[in-house]
Amino acid sequence: MLQFAKFRTTFNTIQSKTLQTLNPILPYRFRYCRFSTNPSFNSHDPSSNSGQRIAQKNVAIFWDLDNKPPKSFPPYDAALRLKKAAMSFGFIRYMIAYANQHAFSYVPVEVRKQRKERKALDQLENMGVLRPNEPYICRVCGRRFYNNEKLINHFKLHEREQTKRLNQIESARGKRRVKLVGKFSMKIEKYKSAARDVLTPKVGYGLGDELKRAGFWVRTVSNKPQAADISLRNHMVDMMDKRLVECVILVSDDTDFVELLKEARLRCLKTVVVGDCSDGALKRTADAAFSWQEIMLGKAKKEAVSVVSRWKDRDVLKKLEWTYNPEKEKITHDSTDEADVESEGSDAESFYSEEDGNSMQKDDCGAWWELEADTVRTSS
Repeated sequence: MLQFAKFRTTFNTIQSKTLQTLNPILPYRFRYCRFSTNPSFNSHDPSSNSGQRIAQKNVAIFWDLDNKPPKSFPPYDAALRLKKAAMSFGFIRYMIAYANQHAFSYVPVEVRKQRKERKALDQLENMGVLRPNEPYICRVCGRRFYNNEKLINHFKLHEREQTKRLNQIESARGKRRVKLVGKFSMKIEKYKSAARDVLTPKVGYGLGDELKRAGFWVRTVSNKPQAADISLRNHMVDMMDKRLVECVILVSDDTDFVELLKEARLRCLKTVVVGDCSDGALKRTADAAFSWQEIMLGKAKKEAVSVVSRWKDRDVLKKLEWTYNPEKEKITHDSTDEADVESEGSDAESFYSEEDGNSMQKDDCGAWWELEADTVRTSS
């Protein structure tokens, strides 16, 4: 029996040594194993991500392109700077722009000057008077040209390829269409990014396409007077009725929106105006106002932080503010009087009940004029 026990211990030691040589990490795997709790499952932990979430206001941007188009700034850059400034007021839910057909076909004066200068440079390059220091590179295929017109002529090949791809996607149906979209998506985006720098828009200066690229929902209305203002006003009122947003940012200098901003403030919505009029009626009515220069330089984004903090302080003071309501005060005063009367009545009843009880006990003992000694004597 002792020999069997010795054999068993020696066999176990040999087996453990062989396992350690085959896998030396195995003994330490369970020694240093620690179980850490996932903070997302612990709802009562204040340091969890769910507890650190801060409720933000829903923001909507309404852009009146008829009254305030980005004339002196590129449309895409202006839209991005406006979006960054609006993010300081809360979470951007809607970005809407309205204009008639004339606003999209109009070309600003600065864009016309740039096009004239580009045309003069092309003529000098064709004559051989000027030669660029760096070649023009096609961003689709990578070919190099020392003449801008040659690059434009070369880019027409890529334009035909693009139309061919789009026609194939348009004619396909079902799974084939999905496969073609996945196949050509990279090429289509590459062509679009290259075409912005090479080709000149056929209509206007690409205002609608640039705003759509920045994420705006662009709507074209009829060329009737005030058609864009009416559509934009109806859209704003619809969102206010449905309570979809808590902060409204209006890009316009049109005084027709003054009554709408007053209505928004009556509904406890925050209003912000972006325009160039320094002392306009819109800026006097709104809670905050910025100019396009402040938007493009980034000053509006910095000032928005202080504006939001002032709004929060004002909301806290409104909650702490005491308002006198005569009807409510009268009701509360009457209720307190009734409670006092009831309490006095209950005290009186308890007092009289105690007196009655004492008198009954005295009647049992004897008359009130008799002394205790007399009562004792008579009882004995």
